Amino acid sequence: MDTRKNLILILASVGTFVEALDIAIINLTIPSIQEQFHIGAGTVQWLQTLYVLFFGGFLIIGGKLSDQIGRKKIFLLGALIFMLTSLGAGLSESFNMLAIFRALQGLGAAFVMPAALSIVTNTFREEQERNRAIGIFSSFAAIGSGSGLSVGGIISTYLSWHWVFLINVPILLITLILSYYYLPTDEKNGKAQKTDVISGILMVVGLLSLTYGTHELVHIKEQPFLVIGSLVVAVLLLVMVFLRLKTVAEPLFDLKLFRHGSLVVSNAAFFALGAFFIGFLFLISLMLQKDMGYSAASAGLMLVPFSVLSALTAKFILPHISKRLSSSQMGVLGWSFMLAGGVLLLISVFTGHPLTVVLLGAACISGIGMTFCFTALSVMGIQDVEPSNYGLASSLSSTSYFLGAGIGLSFMTLMSQVFPSEFAVGSLNLIVLISYALLALGMLFYFILKSLKVKQAEVAVS
Repeated sequence: MDTRKNLILILASVGTFVEALDIAIINLTIPSIQEQFHIGAGTVQWLQTLYVLFFGGFLIIGGKLSDQIGRKKIFLLGALIFMLTSLGAGLSESFNMLAIFRALQGLGAAFVMPAALSIVTNTFREEQERNRAIGIFSSFAAIGSGSGLSVGGIISTYLSWHWVFLINVPILLITLILSYYYLPTDEKNGKAQKTDVISGILMVVGLLSLTYGTHELVHIKEQPFLVIGSLVVAVLLLVMVFLRLKTVAEPLFDLKLFRHGSLVVSNAAFFALGAFFIGFLFLISLMLQKDMGYSAASAGLMLVPFSVLSALTAKFILPHISKRLSSSQMGVLGWSFMLAGGVLLLISVFTGHPLTVVLLGAACISGIGMTFCFTALSVMGIQDVEPSNYGLASSLSSTSYFLGAGIGLSFMTLMSQVFPSEFAVGSLNLIVLISYALLALGMLFYFILKSLKVKQAEVAVS
């Protein structure tokens, strides 16, 4: 790859690194935010939920706009929104203001992510070169997610929680300046199409309503009409979105995209990955701090090696594995590590939380499994899609990931409230994580077997 292409890849990857970092970085700062604003765990969790739902809900619009208006323009707009809202969140003096800026951070991230991937896939056209570039790009997202806990714990202890947001500002400012000058100019489309913003807004509101209803199910006896009403509204809004996709002249996305089996399976596996990994980030911070008694800084420092391991895996192991395995096979490998990590964490609950077992489980998940899973599923999601729909296909995959994250996190909290444990992280929470991994592995194995049968049938016919 030449120098200019490398620079383009780095700029796009930095954008996705920052938005992925911000998903995880807040977890170890939660106690200090609770202390400053005098709020409970159920309330502070909305900082994470709002971010991932706005991120996931507007991703499809971001992908559509990147295909229609221009990849560079949407990337710059998203990075600017993310930078300004990071500044606002860092300077917030009330929880309500922090929550608003946190939600708008998700909006900025929703523009950055699909535009960045579309820039990469349109810059690297040759298949082997493109797969390597996507692998590097996806590994930045995985490294950002994996390093968020360690960075957040250290910052919240030695500076303050405000800096987990303010640290984004100089990084994004430099990225914006370099991107303006060095990202390729978009090719002009012959015909500008309208983007179905109404469907996007209906979807976001529907997902928020669904998440709120799921989160508050534990209070259904005290507030039956509010909880049941939010779930009914969510179903009605999401049904409206589905009907609009089938009937409007220019839908938000074409349902025919789902004729590609690889796209369907990768989206389903991404949903499970969001539920698994965001749940893991939430649980590992509780386990280390509340069950094992470590400070935020100590917990963060313990998790630093896994960020390094993730980077080393992406740099030295991933390229060799990707040459020998298909994306679906590499997905199975990644999910096998995720499953192993979940099992090790479950074992630790029954054996008195030995530090070695806990950290080994975290290494399997954050250090190795996430890098393989995110990369494999990203490649799998676009492998059969037309180049003109790369931005949209990538946003569908990411939407599935963040929808899984939002719903999965609320479900995890609900399980903790309905089935309380003597520990902050009970065995049921980890059994739920393990079930996500088993579900994803089952889907990938089914896809691999189905693909083999199709190939055998083609060989027999020829």
